[in-house]
Amino acid sequence: MRRALELARRAEGDTSPNPMVGCILTDAEGNIVGEGWHHKAGQPHAEIMALEDMKQRHGQGHTAYVSLEPCSHYGRTGPCCDALIRAGLRRVVAAMVDPNPKVSGRGLQRLRDAGIEVTVGVCEAEARRLNEKFLLWVTEGRPFVSLKFAETLDGKLATRTGDAYFVTGPEAHRYSHFLRRTHDAILVGSGTVLADDPALTTRLVPGRNPVRVVLDGRARIPLTARLLREEGRTLVVTGPGAAPDKVACLRELPGVEVLSLPSGGPNGGLDLQALLAALEERGLTSVLVEGGSAVLGSFLDAGLADRVYAFVAPKLVGGAGALPAVGGKGIAAMADCASVEEMECLPLGSDWLLTGRVCFAAPRASR
Repeated sequence: MRRALELARRAEGDTSPNPMVGCILTDAEGNIVGEGWHHKAGQPHAEIMALEDMKQRHGQGHTAYVSLEPCSHYGRTGPCCDALIRAGLRRVVAAMVDPNPKVSGRGLQRLRDAGIEVTVGVCEAEARRLNEKFLLWVTEGRPFVSLKFAETLDGKLATRTGDAYFVTGPEAHRYSHFLRRTHDAILVGSGTVLADDPALTTRLVPGRNPVRVVLDGRARIPLTARLLREEGRTLVVTGPGAAPDKVACLRELPGVEVLSLPSGGPNGGLDLQALLAALEERGLTSVLVEGGSAVLGSFLDAGLADRVYAFVAPKLVGGAGALPAVGGKGIAAMADCASVEEMECLPLGSDWLLTGRVCFAAPRASR
């Protein structure tokens, strides 16, 4: 199963809105006779790829190890559970049940009805971590939200003069581009665009560019901004205070869509719930929020964060006026803070990446 999970991860960033899935086929003696993984949405699923590999090897399958329940419905491809039945498999081991309402146990039941032995739950925690974006999107109907920032050891995003080049080194910078390609969308505020004029691409790694999303309530970003000229799609999110003539000019740019949202967020900002609903309507299952400080804080204040990626550099900036990594209103009592669980730590050159699931504290009863 761990080999199946390893194969599944090879397609990270390429399968959305589908999950990443890997499949291993073994013969009656436990020898691997077929391997496969889902490469891209619309292409054959992992089970079909493994069966084709087994055919090329002239093997005979007995057991299938699949990192997610085989599908039982017709989409752009046929049901994988039927393909396993036709291939004469005797046993199927699945890491977890697929919570997609179109599947949700039906594939496993069809296998059992065909007389195939079914085992579920092998390496389930690893499988859930692998497809956490898909699992949240398919169960809650909103994009998975990742907060990403680079900070110094004393928690600063920039110096007191606003200098933020470069907080972290090249290894961390490259990894941040990898994170971009594993999300459907990347989001920043207008302040970041005005200060840094970022391209918001994946130029340091191979792969597609995510949809660029800019929160620009008053339509302040210039029409010459780099992200408006880069290949791919850009969504500029404006509010009631945006000038109509500027919005009209933005709409005329190729690859640019303007979305007008009501205010309603913290401190009068844009309605982030409405924003996520709009992203979901556009088929975007995950969003990487890169900043700046106020935007990161607004998502945290709204309780809209599922994972955090904190790049920490061994530097000390100091200064009460230096910008903190996460701004916003914040909490009043430590007992109410969000916790970061299932922590992972990855060294990147002289820097560190700390990541974990964000869990919000339950509201306390009023005293």
